[in-house]
Amino acid sequence: MTTARMSLMGHLVELRSRIIKSVVAVAVGSVVGFIFYRDILDLLARPYEGATDQPLAFFQPTEPFSLALRVALFGGTILASPVIIYQIWRFIGPALTKRERRYVYPLSGVMALLFVAGVLLGYFTLPLALRVLFSFAGDLLQETVGVNFYFSFAMRFLLAFGVAFQFPVFLFAAAALGLVSSRALRQQRRWAVVVVVVAAALMTPGGDPLTLLMLATPMYLLYELSILSIRYILRR
Repeated sequence: MTTARMSLMGHLVELRSRIIKSVVAVAVGSVVGFIFYRDILDLLARPYEGATDQPLAFFQPTEPFSLALRVALFGGTILASPVIIYQIWRFIGPALTKRERRYVYPLSGVMALLFVAGVLLGYFTLPLALRVLFSFAGDLLQETVGVNFYFSFAMRFLLAFGVAFQFPVFLFAAAALGLVSSRALRQQRRWAVVVVVVAAALMTPGGDPLTLLMLATPMYLLYELSILSIRYILRR
């Protein structure tokens, strides 16, 4: 019993250490994000400017400052994402076999690249999604979008794409642990389509069919890529 307790305490101490390192990484990234928050604001505002000629508005004196803090945290999270991913794998690593640990560093790099790729795809998709959403206003309605609402929408939109692009890594990790196989994934393609569409619908903040399709399509392509990776990389 004592050994079990010590083992549990050791895991909790390790988890605390990993969480602290991740929080520190986010804090450092947020400081950098706050220094360059105007550049980040300009970058996030471009999709809106490309979709409409109406300026963003704020309704309370504190909104610009609170927005700067949120944008800094958003930028800090993006910058710290490789560190966070690495800390997650380092925490899981001791529970893996020597063969499974060989995949920790490659998968960490792949997760970071996929996250960045998802955010970039979301960024280039955002103007089209906004045009579709604004098109429902017609000629009778005039949009007046608040800065807090828009930037919250834009950041959730980008993060949804970044997070959605992570699922092939978890499929590959599950296959490396022997939980699934490429053959089983091929046989479940129909269910995979349903799961991908439902997940895309839940993750896209706009809720319009076009945005859902833009997220669901690359997700399913990544599903097929996962099957090929599992089949050829793990077999070798």
